[in-house]
Amino acid sequence: MTSTQLSRQLVKSFSKAGITVSTAESCTGGLIAKLITDISGSSAVIAGGCVSYTNEVKMGVLGVDPAIIDRHTEVSHACAAAMADGARRLFGTTLAVSTTGFAGPGGGTDEDPVGTVYIAVSTPNGTVTERFSAPDGASRCGVRNAAAMRALTLLMEHGASLPSETKDANKL
Repeated sequence: MTSTQLSRQLVKSFSKAGITVSTAESCTGGLIAKLITDISGSSAVIAGGCVSYTNEVKMGVLGVDPAIIDRHTEVSHACAAAMADGARRLFGTTLAVSTTGFAGPGGGTDEDPVGTVYIAVSTPNGTVTERFSAPDGASRCGVRNAAAMRALTLLMEHGASLPSETKDANKL
């Protein structure tokens, strides 16, 4: 499935179900929000997004606790979860997705090499995170595109699993 097909499916199903989304993007730099807003009718679904490329924005806008970054780094499950929770709270949406990772070509660590992206989805029932690895040898663009596609897929999965009363209420 292409990114356009996936985004179209997300907008159609979320619009019908009354699900709203927001984004908090570091390494994807707004790509997830762009893919959603490329689709006509997306204004019924997406409330907004934050490109939180620096730690100052992660902390100051999204409310990520500095202790999370100190203890776990900005590329971690904990930071991704805090970013998604912050976006959901900031924009008042049903779901929020976040990405933080190493798009390359520089950066990365032995534990989290280039191509590692932590993705989180914040829902009314809690927040889930995933450590995603882009295909070996992926370019910077390839890492960002693969992570954005995975984030859209996770949004679809979590939106489909919401109870119908949650979908209609958009409660925090």
